[in-house]
Amino acid sequence: MKKIVVACGAGIATSTVAIQKLKAGFEKRGLLSQIQFTQCTVAELPTKSKGHDLIVTTAQFSQDVDIPVVSGLPFITGIGADKLVDDIVAKLGI
Repeated sequence: MKKIVVACGAGIATSTVAIQKLKAGFEKRGLLSQIQFTQCTVAELPTKSKGHDLIVTTAQFSQDVDIPVVSGLPFITGIGADKLVDDIVAKLGI
């Protein structure tokens, strides 16, 4: 099971949209059952990201963490969302 933490400024609005798009993308690829999601604010990332394999954030995040961080803005704009899911699948190695 791979774990993804999805964060935005308030931990509610855009992270919820990003998770919905991620779930749809993983389902389309037959991988949804292999992924677990956690949702939080960007401020919570340093502690919430522990034990996760990847961070997707729709807000600015520049702290150094030990796992890959990707921008989730394509999930909000709709531009490049499919490619981003492919990139995330590659980063997770699934």
